[in-house]
Amino acid sequence: MRATATDAPALAALAGEHLDLVRAPFTLPRSRLLVFREGDGVRVHTSEYERSLAECRVLDSLVVRDAHDAVLPITRVLPQRVEFGGGFATLVFAGPGALSVGIAAGKAVDRFTVEWTTPGGATTRCTLDAAGPAVRLDIAADRSLSAGASVAHLANAAASEAIWLDWFSRCPLVRDDLQSMTALCWWVLGANIVELPALGSARAVVPSKIGYVGLWQWDAYFIAVGLRHGDPELAREQLELAFRFASDDGQLPDVVHEHGVLATSDDLPRADRDRLRRAGSTIADPAAPVPLTKPPLAAWALAKVLEVEEADAWARAQLVIIRRSQDWWFAGSDLDGDGMPEYGHPYSSGLDDSPIFDGPLPTTSPDLAAYLVRQDLELARFAEQFRDADAAPHVARAERTLALLLGLWDDERGLFHAKAAGERVGSDTVVGLMPLLTGRLPEPIGERLLAALADERRFATPWAVPTVAASDPDFSPERMWRGPVWVNTNVLVIEGLRASGHPDAARELAERTVALVMHGGGPHEYFNSVTGEKAPTATTAFGWSAALFIDLAVGLSGPATLPQVE
Repeated sequence: MRATATDAPALAALAGEHLDLVRAPFTLPRSRLLVFREGDGVRVHTSEYERSLAECRVLDSLVVRDAHDAVLPITRVLPQRVEFGGGFATLVFAGPGALSVGIAAGKAVDRFTVEWTTPGGATTRCTLDAAGPAVRLDIAADRSLSAGASVAHLANAAASEAIWLDWFSRCPLVRDDLQSMTALCWWVLGANIVELPALGSARAVVPSKIGYVGLWQWDAYFIAVGLRHGDPELAREQLELAFRFASDDGQLPDVVHEHGVLATSDDLPRADRDRLRRAGSTIADPAAPVPLTKPPLAAWALAKVLEVEEADAWARAQLVIIRRSQDWWFAGSDLDGDGMPEYGHPYSSGLDDSPIFDGPLPTTSPDLAAYLVRQDLELARFAEQFRDADAAPHVARAERTLALLLGLWDDERGLFHAKAAGERVGSDTVVGLMPLLTGRLPEPIGERLLAALADERRFATPWAVPTVAASDPDFSPERMWRGPVWVNTNVLVIEGLRASGHPDAARELAERTVALVMHGGGPHEYFNSVTGEKAPTATTAFGWSAALFIDLAVGLSGPATLPQVE
């Protein structure tokens, strides 16, 4: 169930309870500006592809002082404004590229001062009164700053509020205990909307304006799954953008960004290009460019998005691209010619730092095989639904891939193992749980994987599911893909449990996953699997964590549990 315009102010206020300007900055849909807390004031950065926040500082500090030159502290943050001194003054957006600081609506005009310092150390003070009630700070794409008096502060404040209330009018309504975090997660998706030059005026919901300013293929799938509950049109747009730049042979690029696409190692700077060669591989040509993509979950995401709103003509057009992409995996990424595609580089797995990639490349991995089986089965179903293709080849290929996948099963250890350039990898990781997604595993194997999820020595850490088993020598509860919990891999395990006939276990893991996000204080990139807290190096306000929390919250909420938003 979606919110309405009547619900929007209350939902925006719920999201505001989480906007601390530390983990969650102040921003605006389509804007590249990020405002963070700095003492009793704020600092301002731009958001750019492959540039750190430190490289993108515009203001080191901005403070508001009263008529006696005392600093007015920040007293409240809402999606549409930052309030100083109990609401006397506010900071709002004046369009995507500018900020306005001025007297709040309904407050008596009094003299006050806005003071800001640029990274070069220059400090500017602007004293405002009834004759000049606000200051406008325009920030250009090159991070240059210009300032001037403005009489449009209240109009800017109203315009920003209208943008955010329109966004929150689409926020899903969920169970009472999940509503506050759902509002924050809906804010994250709106906050992460940007425009990319390569996409024209299209809206890309990026993984994070804090360090991930581009449309990553895998992220687009997960983000679309959450967006569908409130804005199915924007969800479809994410998939369409991910599919727009398919190569002639069908490969989908890893990233669409403001300078173009990242589809092979040749799209990287020379130093990175050399580092990405398949060094140590006896199978792959070490001189050839390395294709860079993401796992084949396109048909899964398409099916999810179409569950909430039919778009048959649009879906048929996307399926043409997805079928070609699926064919590419078998034609372009089966480097040893055995019928089982491999990852040519860790980037293409989405789990870059997993220990399954510590050995030589390419890597045969059970998760990739599972995704390919699931995608062929989805494509067969779509072919039967739309009668626009032959389902039989997809079914046959799924059966062949499944047989090869079962060849990776280690019955003695009770896991699916990976191979590095043909040699068995001993690591016990979350990729070994992904074959549940096929829904076609022999029952004894499915039961063994279910037992692994309940085993404290493997995947039943205090906050499950770790990306590396707790007993594995490479386990680290905080190091990227080597032991923390990621919301997207949890969701794929949940999907696998459902597909394999374990709905109770799926719901239990869904409940534990939403509990993790709430315990950890927000939709972070990944979480410590022992403490449940944000891992120190994890990005905050992370897109797929937010989107998938929303999807889980909607799934866990029934008509009888819908809240009264006040």
